[in-house]
Amino acid sequence: MKTQWNFSEQGTIESHGGKIWYGISGSKESSETPLIVIHGGPGMSHSYLYPLTDLADKRQVIFYDQLDAGLSERPNNPVNWRISRFLLEVDDLRESLNLDRVAIFGNSWGGTIAASYAAKNPAGLERLVLSSPLLNTDLWLSDNKTHRENLPPEVLSVMRQCEKEGQESSQEYRDSVEVFYARHFCRSDPWPDYVMDSMNALNETCYAGMWGPNEFTCNGLLRNYDGLEELGIIQTPTLVTCGEFDEATPASCKTFVSLIPEAQYAEFDNASHLTFVDSRKNYIETLRKFFAE
Repeated sequence: MKTQWNFSEQGTIESHGGKIWYGISGSKESSETPLIVIHGGPGMSHSYLYPLTDLADKRQVIFYDQLDAGLSERPNNPVNWRISRFLLEVDDLRESLNLDRVAIFGNSWGGTIAASYAAKNPAGLERLVLSSPLLNTDLWLSDNKTHRENLPPEVLSVMRQCEKEGQESSQEYRDSVEVFYARHFCRSDPWPDYVMDSMNALNETCYAGMWGPNEFTCNGLLRNYDGLEELGIIQTPTLVTCGEFDEATPASCKTFVSLIPEAQYAEFDNASHLTFVDSRKNYIETLRKFFAE
């Protein structure tokens, strides 16, 4: 059955660089602090984050698509692909929706945005969740090189041969990458339709320009990214989450926790990068407890 989104409100707002789409689950009458959800990619959409609508019984959950992603405008201008500009989207969203008090959830590349935004210590930011965040490109690549080397020998052999021959666009290579993703991106089988919606809507121009051809290769604008120094100035109570088999590994996420003054850590067994998909019930319950503190 196709996943049905029930937004109480949706629309577009003018942001720096173009119009961005937003959708709100939950009632404005909810007493709990609204949650802004920042998707990953770069160039994915909000759809794969559908499990977070489970929180809309107690608070507004506000999804949006970044410029060049999902339902937002796609100028595909590299001048817009700066972290500082993506931070302005959060400010624009808060201003347009009159969000004086917020919690923020950022997954993967969305965690990059969320952490950098929190490091500005903006007024009204009450809670921060960094879900399997990208906070240092070298660390990410090192972790995923290890994951890759642990693939079945026949899969790794195909991958290396295709790379040697410049055949990364071949179906054979794509199939080998899918084995990696099934282990470390989303372990649910089959992938839910809301995950596939995001994958099918991926803006490959943005993803390749900012990151690269796949999760374990970065030759885009983020290739020298390092957000570790910002973590020490985050004053917001923070929860860092990851899965046992995550692309953002438990070891790296524990390092992030050690650098944030007021941070907690939660790891989910037999889960991967999309922990909230692989371990939906436990994940949502963990968020509820964190927000209630």
